[in-house]
Amino acid sequence: MPNRPPPIGAAERAERLAALRRNMEDIGVKAVLLGSTTSLKYFTGVSWHASERFCGAIVHANRLEYVAPRFELEKVSSIIGVPGEVLTWEEDENPYRLIADRLPTGRVALDDQIALFMYLRLRGEMGDDRLIDGGPLINTLRRQKSASELALMQHAKDITLEVHRRAWKQLHEGQRASEVQRFIDEQHRAFGGNGTTFCIVSFGEDTSLPHGGEADRALAPGAVVLIDTGTQIDGYNSDITRTYVFGEPTTDVRKVWDAEKEAQAAAFDAAILGAPCEAADYAARVVLERHGFGPDYRLPGLPHRTGHGIGLDVHEAPNLCRGDITPLAPGMCFSNEPMVVVPGRFGVRHEDHFYMTDKGPRWFTQPAASIDDPFANAPAFA
Repeated sequence: MPNRPPPIGAAERAERLAALRRNMEDIGVKAVLLGSTTSLKYFTGVSWHASERFCGAIVHANRLEYVAPRFELEKVSSIIGVPGEVLTWEEDENPYRLIADRLPTGRVALDDQIALFMYLRLRGEMGDDRLIDGGPLINTLRRQKSASELALMQHAKDITLEVHRRAWKQLHEGQRASEVQRFIDEQHRAFGGNGTTFCIVSFGEDTSLPHGGEADRALAPGAVVLIDTGTQIDGYNSDITRTYVFGEPTTDVRKVWDAEKEAQAAAFDAAILGAPCEAADYAARVVLERHGFGPDYRLPGLPHRTGHGIGLDVHEAPNLCRGDITPLAPGMCFSNEPMVVVPGRFGVRHEDHFYMTDKGPRWFTQPAASIDDPFANAPAFA
């Protein structure tokens, strides 16, 4: 696509590694071990599917080493975004012994996304006393996005919003939820996204289940429609939900739809620089309680957090949730989706995302305009 932003370059990855090494020095960590996770992609550009075979990297104070199965050497070498020696192990060898032998004396921080069995194998080689959680070192960097990251996320979200609009226009009576899912995947691919990374299409009563039902329902007149989907651009995610009615909405559905929109707006307005993340969740719940929903997580009402962080993972810390007191800072990105569930009947979720600037929150995509024309304020994607 001609307007697609450039991928993250080597210079930005080098800056990320330098920041990680400063964090390591501050707390006396000698190395960070990255597994086949999104943090590996964040720092090195290597995107690798996690499996039982260890593939990752060791970030030393002054160098970078990769660890990979020997038969994957050529492939791994071809996708490295930051130079470093590739250490290999054969199928009958122990990669955790290899890693332990390469780690310097002192404390080692582990990627918080690696599998438990990998941690246990590594612990067996070097003991517990040297291993610490690398999550705080990594996540303090990942949660504040750069201009390049924001541009990639904006592009992904623009694509998904247009796909939503097209899905809305093509709905027809008798159409199965699975047919809509296939249409959405085709459209994401047509616009240069990485296909559909996930897709929830719910009709009628299934919309009261936050992550959809198991039945492949057929669309009927008057049914509430909830679609939640996303794609990736250079690994960065979109995640947008729209709720409307196939036909004429009832008074009850309109009431809930409008209350949900008001709660979403209140959460956005509460996202003030320096305020705790939980402030947005409180603001949304105050609105919903005023409309007779809740309180807290009680139904009818909002059964989950108001929003989550997003980036290379669809769900990242921090979250717009009670108890998360992380101060809001420029570059942080969040979903804003205070869903209202009416058990056994229907649910309404508006989900758009915003990012924090030095002047406060800014929408990636504008919230739905109205239940009758949810895309009236959405510019066409070019």
